[in-house]
Amino acid sequence: MKAITRTEFDFPGQSTRYIGKVRDVYFIGNDYLVMIATDRISAFDVVLPKGIPFKGQVLNQIASKFLDDTKDIVPNWKIASPDPVVTIGHKCASFPVEMIVRAYLTGSSWRSYKAGAREICGVSIPDGMKEHQKFEKPILTPTTKAEQGEHDMDISREEIISKGIVSEAEYKKLEEYSLALFERGSQIAAKRGLILVDTKYEFGKKGDKIYLIDEIHTPDSSRYFYAESYPILFKQGLPQRQLSKEFVREWLMENGFKGKEGEKIPEITPTVVNSISERYIELFEKITGTKFEKSSYDNDIYERIDTNVRNMLARL
Repeated sequence: MKAITRTEFDFPGQSTRYIGKVRDVYFIGNDYLVMIATDRISAFDVVLPKGIPFKGQVLNQIASKFLDDTKDIVPNWKIASPDPVVTIGHKCASFPVEMIVRAYLTGSSWRSYKAGAREICGVSIPDGMKEHQKFEKPILTPTTKAEQGEHDMDISREEIISKGIVSEAEYKKLEEYSLALFERGSQIAAKRGLILVDTKYEFGKKGDKIYLIDEIHTPDSSRYFYAESYPILFKQGLPQRQLSKEFVREWLMENGFKGKEGEKIPEITPTVVNSISERYIELFEKITGTKFEKSSYDNDIYERIDTNVRNMLARL
């Protein structure tokens, strides 16, 4: 099955282009950007060699929905989503940190805890906790925002402020926005029988105004548990049923790849590709409560994207 793994567009007013791990971003002058969610997939900060059909559409449409559902909390960069894999929005100067909110001890935080760490990004974690256990209240564990090919690094609130990475006043706003967004995301998830376990938010500025940027509450940026099975599985010490990209990381680790130098990425067979695609679609339908409508992957897909973007840009 085809997948969108690379784009080469030349839109009106285009000044430059940035190729991220999974998104291609086209800057339109100094005011706007066109973000195309490709079907590339990354894990451990490594872009895997095969694309996942419909992954870009899933990410773009979930993010688009949640940007609309949270714009009363904080202004966001989205202006319009003129194509299933495209969002056009405000060009912002991004803050060089990612705001990660965690409500449960799981994933990388559990791996650190299991190895003996009792502090994550300056936040103390009590002894005696178990994998997937809920924190007393959600915690913020920020990371630096890495350049392409580099790893994000844990950093504390104190370091961010003392090093002047973000001013104290602005960082307080980022904390406030992040926790409010997480609360809203948790409420929406609960209505769908899910638990929003952890997620990341990114922010930027346009003029003096702070905007929420990038994606929000997607399986690439978030982790969900199924609420119904959570207490039973936790009590029995069993793995949680979850909807996130963690299953991709787990599959890679089971096959000897953790993103370390010298390790070989395992073969990603058509069966694996299809199973990952199905998991992404499952999350879309579960979190949105709507059926996923697959966009066409015919030979004119790039022409469709180009036409839709051009028509939208002409209206800005």
